[in-house]
Amino acid sequence: MATITPIRPSPIAGAWYEGDPKALARAVDTYLDRAELPELPGEVVAIIAPHAGHIYSGPVAGYAFAAIRGRDPDLVAVVSPMHQPYNEPLLTTAHGAYGTPLGPVPVDAETLSALDGRLKKSLGYGLSRIAYDQEHSLEIELPFLQCALNGDFKLLPVMVRTQSAKVSRQLGLDLAECLRGKNALLVASTDLSHFYSQEAAVAYDTEMLRRIESFDPENVFCAEAENKGFACGLGALTAVLWAAKDLGADQVKVLRHATSGDVTGDYSSVVGYGAAVALKTQET
Repeated sequence: MATITPIRPSPIAGAWYEGDPKALARAVDTYLDRAELPELPGEVVAIIAPHAGHIYSGPVAGYAFAAIRGRDPDLVAVVSPMHQPYNEPLLTTAHGAYGTPLGPVPVDAETLSALDGRLKKSLGYGLSRIAYDQEHSLEIELPFLQCALNGDFKLLPVMVRTQSAKVSRQLGLDLAECLRGKNALLVASTDLSHFYSQEAAVAYDTEMLRRIESFDPENVFCAEAENKGFACGLGALTAVLWAAKDLGADQVKVLRHATSGDVTGDYSSVVGYGAAVALKTQET
C-alpha cells in the first residue's frame, strides 16, 4: 500500500489562485480590503463563500471573509461539495494537513474522528477518507482563512457528494454537536447558478439568496427541485445552515452577489457567486 504524505499537496495552486506566497497574500488581502461590509448586528457563526478561481469569485469571497477578519478561532469547519466522481456520500481527507503556498493547515484529527463517529450512529456511515483528491472547492477557501484570521487554527474538512436534505440536515446537527462549546467557525463553500445568461442568473441567484437569507434550509433545498434557484454546493450549504441554526444563529445576511460576467465582460453564460453570514444576534 502506497504511503500517504502527511500534507495534501495542492493540485490548484498556481492555476486557481496565485502560486507564489507573497503574490497570493497580496491578492487575498486586496479582496478583503475592498469589501465594504454593512453593520453586522451579532456574532458571526458561519459564512457562505464562493469557490471559483480567485480572479473570478475572489471579489465576492472577500466580503464573506472580511466579516471574520481578525477573529482567532481554534477550529474552522469548511464544508464543500465534492465535484469529483467519488461514490461515497460524505468525504474527508486522509492527509494530516492541507498544503497551500501560505503554509500547511493542520486537520483536527480528534474532532474529525468525533464527527465520523456521530455520523456512523445517526446515518449508518461516516466520512470516507480520500488521498490526493483534486477537489478545489474546499481548498480554495483556505488562503482566505489564512490571511483573514489571527493565529493558527485547525481544519475540519467535509466534502458532500450526496444531494439529500435528510443527510445534510443530519450532517449539520452532528457538526453542531462537535463544535458546541468550542472556539469555532463554520464555512459553507458554494457557487450559485451555472451557465445561464446574466439576466437568468440574476433571477435564479436572487431567489436562492432570498431563501438563504430566510434561514430556512429546507426551503433552500426546495429551490432546486422547484427549478427556481441553484447552488452547486447545495448539500454543503444547507448542512452549514442547519449547524449554524443549532449553534444559536438566528439571522442570515447576504453581503454580496456578482457573476463571472462582471469580471470577464461576457454575460452570455455566467456563474453566480454569493457571500453571506449567519449571525447570532441574541444571547441564549
